[in-house]
Amino acid sequence: MNTPQLRTTDPRHRATLRWIVAITAITLVFDGYDLVVYGTVVPVLLRDPSQIGHLTPAQAGALGSYALIGVMIGALIAGAVGDHIGRRRVMLGGIAWFSIAMGLSAFATDMTVFGVLRFLTGIGVGALVATAGALIAEFAPPHRRNTYNAIVYSGVPAGGVLAALLALLAPGGDGWRLLFLFGATPLVLLLPFAVLRLPESPKWLLARGDAVRARDVAHRTGVPLPDVVETTPDENEKKAKVGYAALATRRYAWATLLLGLMSCSGLLLTYALNTWLPEIMGQSGFGKSYALLFLLTLNGGAIVGGLIASRSADRLGPRPVIATTFVLAAVSLGLLTFGLPLGVLLALIATAGVGTIGTQVLIYGFVSTYYDTVARAAGVAWCAGFGRLGGIGGPLVGGALMSSGLSPRDAFHVFAGVAVLGTLVTCLVPRQAPEPSPSTAATGAPASPAADGASVLAHE
Repeated sequence: MNTPQLRTTDPRHRATLRWIVAITAITLVFDGYDLVVYGTVVPVLLRDPSQIGHLTPAQAGALGSYALIGVMIGALIAGAVGDHIGRRRVMLGGIAWFSIAMGLSAFATDMTVFGVLRFLTGIGVGALVATAGALIAEFAPPHRRNTYNAIVYSGVPAGGVLAALLALLAPGGDGWRLLFLFGATPLVLLLPFAVLRLPESPKWLLARGDAVRARDVAHRTGVPLPDVVETTPDENEKKAKVGYAALATRRYAWATLLLGLMSCSGLLLTYALNTWLPEIMGQSGFGKSYALLFLLTLNGGAIVGGLIASRSADRLGPRPVIATTFVLAAVSLGLLTFGLPLGVLLALIATAGVGTIGTQVLIYGFVSTYYDTVARAAGVAWCAGFGRLGGIGGPLVGGALMSSGLSPRDAFHVFAGVAVLGTLVTCLVPRQAPEPSPSTAATGAPASPAADGASVLAHE
């Protein structure tokens, strides 16, 4: 594995990769902030009808799901166009879209307007979450892809940490509006840097048949490209299926279904806990400061544990590591039902963060390396989009459990069962087929036989 092709020795490549990782990670920090900040203000909205109207727990859960419905639609749209128009355009458009919608949410005064703006915000978030993994997979060295993906997607729980910290500092009453207004800052602080420093993927250009532009971008960014047999874009499009059409082939169909179910399980747990953990812990006798401390611990554990687990995924392959983190989630959530000391509870919640939010970070990395270039954006988008069915269900399930009068212990049992299901689905995902080289894809030659995950990384 220690070949020149796998090492990032070119200083241009290192500099380009640093910019891409920084821009995409900061983008996902704000994505995570946007989606998690709602959970931090749910107690305020439930108890103060003067903000956006009288809310029941079920209505609050539905409002939490509107953004996730938008994320699902945005991710699926990004998958439909990302493999056709490129990664850069989707990223830039997504940053502008979600920033504007997030800022407008701060001025909502009734439930309907707030719900519509949450939905629109989600569309931009979905486009970014679905595209970031494809971009990283096509710039990062193969032997470090899971690590770089974990760094980038750890921006989501880092955003949750940021949301919890700012919620602790925010004043009461209308203070929640300042939290939402802060979510609009990428429009002026991040988008200009992305316009200047975010390149298009030369591997995507090559896969689309534009070898001249691919070589030009590769020269400027230092990204190594293999020798290719040049063909016109029309010839490539006739001979190779692109985007969602590629996912429906026999090579990917079964794996695509299972990867979507994995993401569905991970996102259900992620958003159920991020939305309802403060309220569940509040009903267990902990005040606002303690409840937000638990939310901070959940996302902090996800960041640290996800980065550690990603290094293991680069060495052992992502599938066994993801199965293990799902098991950690099930065990830790089950143990939360016992009356344990505060220090033990914090340790268990941090572990649950690794097994839920951290697991989802690993799933995105797994998916982005599972598919080849012409299907990668669609594959990650499917994972993010179909998986949002679980994300949509998370706040709704939590709201239903709270409204039913069940104890917090019962809610944690339900969430632990979802983690067990995620473990079983992960174990069923088939081994990857190696990505055909650009020359093979261009000439329409058949793909090589299936191989293990480590093999596909070596062959790209």
